[in-house]
Amino acid sequence: MTDDVASTMAALQESQHGRGFDYEPGSPHLRHPRLRNEIIARIRALVDEQFAKNGRCRVLEIGAGHGSFTDHIAATGAEVTVTEMSRPSLELLQQRFKWNPKVRLLYDADGEAVLQDAARYDVVLCVSVLHHVPDYLGFVERLASRIDEGGAFASFQDPLWYPRRSRLNMNADRWAYYAWRIGQGDLLRGVSTRVRRARKLYDETNEADMVEYHVVRQGVDDQGLADLLRDRFASVEPWTYWSTQLPLLQAVGSSTGAATTFGLVARNRLPSAT
Repeated sequence: MTDDVASTMAALQESQHGRGFDYEPGSPHLRHPRLRNEIIARIRALVDEQFAKNGRCRVLEIGAGHGSFTDHIAATGAEVTVTEMSRPSLELLQQRFKWNPKVRLLYDADGEAVLQDAARYDVVLCVSVLHHVPDYLGFVERLASRIDEGGAFASFQDPLWYPRRSRLNMNADRWAYYAWRIGQGDLLRGVSTRVRRARKLYDETNEADMVEYHVVRQGVDDQGLADLLRDRFASVEPWTYWSTQLPLLQAVGSSTGAATTFGLVARNRLPSAT
């Protein structure tokens, strides 16, 4: 990303996710046990596969927040490098994992520190990360270059690319969001944000527009990301699913088979991949 965009997003990320911030209410993958457990199971499977092949597993987790998934990775005995853009979140992680010598923490204000680090990995993990990154395809390409032969890449909890979603799907997603905002007592902010987005007006000083960067370019191109990974890994498994903040609407949406969100798991990094 450009220096200007990176510095703006870093400052907004810091202000939005400061000390005392609670990730869970607005994060379906943290709030809903069924969804969270499915993501954990997929992560654990990748780690277990690497242990079976190599007798060890080196994991890079990008943007760990408060360590909700780091806990489960560390419990396997894997060596974990964790990056975080928010200093307050990093400080919490330092307290949480200070007794675990296999967890290494890296402050990464602009997403570049981890790419300048010389370490190699067996698994690279992004959970609710790529939609924050303007050039997410370039970012993933560079991350993939740090994965050793036979290794894996996984990403979860990113919004499907808007142009491939139906109007009904987009409207259902939007009204589920409004219903959640009503429960939060913050409907006005939600409506004003959606109106601004509908008019394609984005405020570079507003964390709702810039931290949630996917609104600037209509979600995340799941097919483009899968194509990039297929050039570098022997197999790529897409997973699409419904994800919204309100528990009742999460249950309803999941039962219909509708999808708003996706994950990708790429296995067996190819030896000849660049």
